[in-house]
Amino acid sequence: MRALYDVPAPAKLNLFLHVTGRRPDGYHLLQSVFMLIDWCDTLHFELRADGAISREDLTQPLPADDLVVRAARALQAATGCGLGAHIGVHKRVPAQAGMGGGSSDAASTLLALNRLWGLGLPRARLHAIGLGLGADVPFFLCGRNAWVEGIGDIIRPLDLEHQLPDASFAVVKPAAGLDTKAIFSHPSLKRDSSCATIQSFAAMPYQFGSNDLQPVAQALCPEIDQAIDWLASKGLRGRMTGSGSAVFAQATHAVDLHDAPAAWQVKMCENLGLHPLSDWALDERIKG
Repeated sequence: MRALYDVPAPAKLNLFLHVTGRRPDGYHLLQSVFMLIDWCDTLHFELRADGAISREDLTQPLPADDLVVRAARALQAATGCGLGAHIGVHKRVPAQAGMGGGSSDAASTLLALNRLWGLGLPRARLHAIGLGLGADVPFFLCGRNAWVEGIGDIIRPLDLEHQLPDASFAVVKPAAGLDTKAIFSHPSLKRDSSCATIQSFAAMPYQFGSNDLQPVAQALCPEIDQAIDWLASKGLRGRMTGSGSAVFAQATHAVDLHDAPAAWQVKMCENLGLHPLSDWALDERIKG
């Protein structure tokens, strides 16, 4: 019998995103809450005994050296594992959206190959490998919604007292994408938000704060304004996630999304309390 896995890679939304400062090395200091949603890619893994890493694009073409391939090779390099894998990637999560699709794919790759190759690495080891792939990868490895600080490297999974209520969200990805570097390097970016507390956030998690990147993103990408206005026409208050260009709104009533512009990707999503692969690592927590 062939050894194989089919695994999900869920997207995330930033419920708020504050820029609280900038380090001398140019990295920005952030505060945010990352929330998992059920808009997922699906990755198919088949064991290869020859040590090769091959990838098959089951929907849209991907770059030759994308995060899935890089994650697999990084795990091989970190462990000396001589096994390989053939990976099929069914992309659904939009790119250049601020939803962490590529980082989530990388995290699911590390989790799946850790099991497929019988490595038994604890979560802390996977976290160290993931950090070298991208700032958001460790969040998807932590298994739960999280309070995120620093340059994105301090990840505190939300405890039982601060768990997010079940909710539905209308998520809209306009056709245009955005370059994260262009936003963070923009001179008008707000970089001095006051530090928030998890207690103030928890009092109103779906209305709290703002996304400090959004004004710059709106100036660079007019479609963000169009998407927010379209959500407003449905009685929904939209906000950008991450560095965009996707926007989202909590939907407390039934919403018809079928009249969205044809080039947009629109989906009604539910939040997730746990990552679908939350039990696929040996630790329970990432230390920030």
